[in-house]
Amino acid sequence: MSKINAYINFKNNCSEAMTFYKECIGGELQLTVVNESPMKDMFPPHLQKLILHADLTKGDLTLLGSDMPNDTKGDDGPVSLMLACDTKAELLDAFDKLGKGGKVVHPVETFFAGTMGNLIDKFGMRWGVFSAEK
Repeated sequence: MSKINAYINFKNNCSEAMTFYKECIGGELQLTVVNESPMKDMFPPHLQKLILHADLTKGDLTLLGSDMPNDTKGDDGPVSLMLACDTKAELLDAFDKLGKGGKVVHPVETFFAGTMGNLIDKFGMRWGVFSAEK
């Protein structure tokens, strides 16, 4: 079954913010720093110490975050929706449908943790669509 989670883009304070949310909500927090990730060579030196991905999980609640700059022009805010799909086929179908009339920000691609793409739908909502299936 698919699941939608909030994904927050912070301005270089993701670790501090997500630690605060953990103190408030509880749960398990995982932080991935750029220079400790398999993707480290894809990023310039000034981003190496920032949080590539944060995941705060407590039961069915998942809050996601990152320090990575949002490279979409005219973006209205720091929050996007992350659609986690069970399969790559489900991801491709959802990405195609959500993208109709919108704009693809990052096409679907496979990386070390799975398959992912980003888009802005025709209503201006930012989406990340992910599957752990490669």
